[in-house]
Amino acid sequence: MDVNGAPAGAPPAAGAVLRISEVLGPITALGPGRRLGVWVQGCPLACAGCMSRHTWDPRGGRDVPVTRLAGLWQDALADGYDGLTVSGGEPLAQPAALTAFLALADRVRREAGRPDADLLVYTGWEEAEIAASPVAGEALRLADAVVTGRYRAGEPTSLVWRGSANQRLLPRTPLGRRRYGPHLERSAERPELQVRVTDEAVHVIGVPRPGELSALERDLAARGVTFRENTWRP
Repeated sequence: MDVNGAPAGAPPAAGAVLRISEVLGPITALGPGRRLGVWVQGCPLACAGCMSRHTWDPRGGRDVPVTRLAGLWQDALADGYDGLTVSGGEPLAQPAALTAFLALADRVRREAGRPDADLLVYTGWEEAEIAASPVAGEALRLADAVVTGRYRAGEPTSLVWRGSANQRLLPRTPLGRRRYGPHLERSAERPELQVRVTDEAVHVIGVPRPGELSALERDLAARGVTFRENTWRP
């Protein structure tokens, strides 16, 4: 790794910059095992009921070189993380930067001797939209699995790692099929929300079922924790 946190010998294509909302790890509620989570900033889809409204505005967040993100991924692998999850926001709103980041992430895992560490991407794009877009297809080429589809608050599901019944978990590589195949029809046995506290905020990570966020607010209020604002209400 060089002094800027980038993997040594990073290719020229890695000069891309991804606009992100947050990077957190380890996370355990968006994919199997302990993972590094990268939330991109900016979403033109703006699904009603989205719990991450703060990621919609493309002017929010901050620009981070993909080399820096790849360096964080390298550190995560050294700490034994099992995978990388890219969510948002809408990752396919930044296809060139996403392409560069996943290419670096793939290179880092191979050079680290961790080809078992998977790459998962959440997108609100539908399968047909991805299939019709060469740019989107290229951006997702190295993803081991993709969760597709708009979030629909009126179509709840208990399927793991999906927010609504229309969304699909699609393994795309042999690693993806091994790791995600057993979970395609698996229902969560318990709520899979994770709470992380940083200096700036309380982060609620995962895919909530209807009413879970309100229940969490009530539980925290009973413990003396109240919100000045949150990301799931207009």
